[in-house]
Amino acid sequence: MVTRVPVLDVRPQVEGGRFAVKAVEDEEFTVHARVFGEGRAIVRARVLLVGPDGVERDPVPMVHVDNDHWAASLRLHEVGPWTYAIESWHDPVATWVRDAEIKLEADVDVDTTLAIGAQVLSRARHAEPAAGPIALHLYDVEVPALERFAAALELIADLDPTAVRDHVDATEPLPVFVDRERALVGAWYELFPRSEGAERLPDGSVRPGTLRTAAKRLEGVAAMGFDVVYLPPVHPIGRTARKGRDNSLSAGPHDPGSPWAIGSSAGGHDAVEPALGTIEDFDAFVERAHQLGLEVALDLALQCSPDHPWVTEHPEWFVHRPDGTIAHAENPPKSYEDIYPLDFDADPDGLRAEVERVVRHWMDHGVRIFRVDNPHTKPLVFWERLLADVRATDPDVVFLSEAFTVPAMLHALGTVGFHQSYTYFTWREGSRETIDYLDEVAHRTSDVMRPNFFVNTPDILPRYLQGADASMFRMRAVLAATGSPSWGMYAGYELLENEPAGPDTEEYARSEKYEVKVRDWDADHSIAPFVARLNEVRRQHLALRRLRNLARHGTDQAGVIAYSRLSDHDVVLVVVDLFPAFRKRVRVHVGPEDLGLASGTPLRLRDELDGSTWQADAIELSPLAPARVLVIDAG
Repeated sequence: MVTRVPVLDVRPQVEGGRFAVKAVEDEEFTVHARVFGEGRAIVRARVLLVGPDGVERDPVPMVHVDNDHWAASLRLHEVGPWTYAIESWHDPVATWVRDAEIKLEADVDVDTTLAIGAQVLSRARHAEPAAGPIALHLYDVEVPALERFAAALELIADLDPTAVRDHVDATEPLPVFVDRERALVGAWYELFPRSEGAERLPDGSVRPGTLRTAAKRLEGVAAMGFDVVYLPPVHPIGRTARKGRDNSLSAGPHDPGSPWAIGSSAGGHDAVEPALGTIEDFDAFVERAHQLGLEVALDLALQCSPDHPWVTEHPEWFVHRPDGTIAHAENPPKSYEDIYPLDFDADPDGLRAEVERVVRHWMDHGVRIFRVDNPHTKPLVFWERLLADVRATDPDVVFLSEAFTVPAMLHALGTVGFHQSYTYFTWREGSRETIDYLDEVAHRTSDVMRPNFFVNTPDILPRYLQGADASMFRMRAVLAATGSPSWGMYAGYELLENEPAGPDTEEYARSEKYEVKVRDWDADHSIAPFVARLNEVRRQHLALRRLRNLARHGTDQAGVIAYSRLSDHDVVLVVVDLFPAFRKRVRVHVGPEDLGLASGTPLRLRDELDGSTWQADAIELSPLAPARVLVIDAG
């Protein structure tokens, strides 16, 4: 039912309040609504908050923006489920002040007007005892009208703005879930433990690394400024239909197989691949990561090798062909003969309980972040239940959705509970589509989906990186690290690995998914120092660790985009040449007021990556500096 002071078009909300809006601790976000009333009455509004403990917090006043648009900035400090509602009312005190000013100036109905004010103020006696005498004073015709009015205004200036209210009403509460900051912010580094510490022997064969040798690589990962080290599945790898190098159908005796073909006689999703070590070795890896300030993210891939214990213990959990055999996974034209997909319709309760057991097993071993493989091929209701059950006991656990699928499913996975999502960033190349996508994830989908911009993955060597030089690798790293509060990099990116498996594919040649890689991390051409500085800049600037604060700016060069981020007076302007083949002089259409400065303030900018200084109308980009991360230079 419409109230006397209607509140309409309340934002943000997700599906009418069925799902919670996303936020993280101390992140600022804005509540909007249309608030209006009848006739000439002045209306007010405020946001009512209830915290995770069920206790009401101090209301937040809403500010009139224009017409019937009202807004309030919220910053919630505690992790857990919150609700917010908008309370609206007529403000008889403000309405009387406005009308009295007009009538006193026109000398119309002065005594009557002041008498009406006395009636209004007399209602405020419970909030301000002085309101009673002032109300009586307004009736005193022996005192000049302007003097009486001035005394009333002095009282009103100190009066609680909610002391006198008419037609008070409130919307239904809407849910917001506040996560820890890692749900929004992080720099991820993906590595295969079996390649870390691997050695090439004199006979040309390779001795694989282990979890113990991989732990030594963590110092290099931390030195590059990453927050999260992400591991593909570390579970036993099946022998049946094991893939060989380059996804071949026949594996040699020393081919390690794909980590995503999970399960063997050594165990399933709750076990460690014997070639990598033991659960104690995994614990040691996690402990070392924590010592270096890194969190460990583990792949949750709900699929099985034909050798997985579930195949014999729970054959009903798999899809069976008409001839009774179990169907292997397919994504035409790709075929995964070494993997059986799970059937989530056969025994949904039993399967969900087992997956939750697996998740909690790894949580008990220090894993608080899970990167979920292909969640879009499983039912949304499965994820909604699983993630809600985990969140109810462990709200710090973060789930990243790896779903390269249609937008509706991508957003729905975030809606039902995934904290972060892979995105279409990898395939945004041109200037218009790139800046539009940055704007989309910052403003149009941020209530349901938090992006994680991966520059590459073991599955994806983007075409623009194939055969590219260091300038393109640097540019895409800056774009990812400043375009999203979370970004990711798969090992080898810093070494400019850029050889595709063929002319019409995004697969890597000699893919690490099927073999052990031996790399020289000290190679002269490594851009690891550049990545380290980039991550250091992110840590230094709150503006780069927020999502909803992006503003786009024009430039005078095709293929060059510019955008800024502003948070708590911290401002960063990013200028990126998407095609850094030669030196360019760029003018960015930005004024000081766009960057939170007073109009007319000189715009002297310093690049946080190399220390150079520039003016907004003359910024140089080149293959050596294909992007600038600029701040105001006070010097």
